[in-house]
Amino acid sequence: MSWWPAPEQGAGKGPEQVELCYTSAMTKKDKVVLVSVPVLFRKKSKKLQWFVVCQGEEEREWVLPRTFVRRGESSVRAAIRLMAEDGGMKVRVLEEVGRTGGATKVNGEAVSQRYLYYLAEHQENEEVLAFEETAWLEYKRATQKLSQKRDKQMLKSAREVLKTLDLEDFVH
Repeated sequence: MSWWPAPEQGAGKGPEQVELCYTSAMTKKDKVVLVSVPVLFRKKSKKLQWFVVCQGEEEREWVLPRTFVRRGESSVRAAIRLMAEDGGMKVRVLEEVGRTGGATKVNGEAVSQRYLYYLAEHQENEEVLAFEETAWLEYKRATQKLSQKRDKQMLKSAREVLKTLDLEDFVH
């Protein structure tokens, strides 16, 4: 099961193209791929809505948008880049809402993944450029639509973080 759009669709790199992240203390066995996931919200008609995307060629699933962090790029910058390049949107990252782990195969090798989730506020947009299918949904509908348990958990976490910020007029 894959969740990244094909490169010919103008989307981010797939796992076979991603550069692995290393620190000086890491060995070849310690390969880690960083994945940045903006949990994007907006206020429309006095209602709070969350942005979800449908991806996958064979197994279509609704997920939070995500991208690989490029070498030399911060995970926050990767979230902003994703929404600008693929979403045609200007966003503001407010705060990290959680981290999870996972694994994938890159060139036949098992590689650890670290997902970093960020609460992000939609500021403006032109048009969605590369996501196949998107939706802005209220919280209950978004949690029902999301396919992955970790996305549902992080959406809940983002909603809780939002309640603690100085943005009370966004929260219902």
